[in-house]
Amino acid sequence: MALTQSVEIGRYLSIAKALQTVEQRPCWMMFDAEADVLYVNFQNPPQAATDSEVTDDDVVIRYAEDEIIGLTILSVGQR
Repeated sequence: MALTQSVEIGRYLSIAKALQTVEQRPCWMMFDAEADVLYVNFQNPPQAATDSEVTDDDVVIRYAEDEIIGLTILSVGQR
């Protein structure tokens, strides 16, 4: 089976290495190339947030009650 698209394996491996440092739980990710945003959800299907906060490094932490339900990482291409 031939790949029709170039895959930069190194970028995926760096994400995998970073994920090893966070609490182990299932997560689902979606990258929006046009907006340059990575969405990480800890609920499937994604749950609506009741609150959120933005960190100094442009990461939006989304909450439902007191539980973190996801992250939105802005300007991914500039990191």
